[in-house]
Amino acid sequence: MTDDAAPDLRASDADRERVVDILRDALAEGRLDMEEFEERLDATYKARTYGELAPITRDLPAAHGVAVPAVSLTKDPERGGNWADRIVGGGDEDTSTWAVAVMSGFQRKGHWTAPRRFNCFAFWGGGEIDLREANFADREVVINAVAVMGGIDVIVPPGVEVVVRGVGVMGGFDHREEGVPGEPGAPRVIVTGFAFWGGVGVQRKLPRAEKQRLREERRREKLERKAARHQLDGSRHDPLGLNLHGLSDRHAEEHGERGRRHDGGR
Repeated sequence: MTDDAAPDLRASDADRERVVDILRDALAEGRLDMEEFEERLDATYKARTYGELAPITRDLPAAHGVAVPAVSLTKDPERGGNWADRIVGGGDEDTSTWAVAVMSGFQRKGHWTAPRRFNCFAFWGGGEIDLREANFADREVVINAVAVMGGIDVIVPPGVEVVVRGVGVMGGFDHREEGVPGEPGAPRVIVTGFAFWGGVGVQRKLPRAEKQRLREERRREKLERKAARHQLDGSRHDPLGLNLHGLSDRHAEEHGERGRRHDGGR
């Protein structure tokens, strides 16, 4: 395969998503405004070849001032729902294993490694443990949550099995996500602990990147439907393809010319 042929190769959905990720980063960093982001996003989803994709990010620098690499022609496997890649093993000394909130709050979210056992305590405060983008130190992790006149929320991604074993006194643990079967190879999250005049909630949410992808996909479908309606309306108004707008303009010009000749003949 020659380099001259590469721009004509058909791009895949994964190639387009890589470009979208670069555009999202550029928007977050202020390199693109919302109008530019939307224009380039539309161009990305309409692109069919590498040659159409490459110019979209050509003027966007990556981290440390290095130019954004060209779209890869190699089809690397997507990480996606590959749980084996997210169960990283190793010891807990390299990750956060506890959190405390006393009349305050704490968060563990984003790209972090959930240890085999995570202990957390909230007194007159609140905490959030978000596992949607986390790696896992083991196939099974335990969240030991103690909430006293406070609240702690545990957020897990789809596919993860949840087991709730906590005890509540004038408080409670959320069992709604318990019993949902996990995906093959997915980790199990055990939520245990104690709640007194407080609560420990468990929610299942899509990762932010997936939510953003779905929003952009719905937006793309909306634009495509709008374009199809516009094309359909045009064919209804001009079923024979006669360019009626152009004919009406020509008719108006001829009518005006006749009027001028008539006035001049008086």
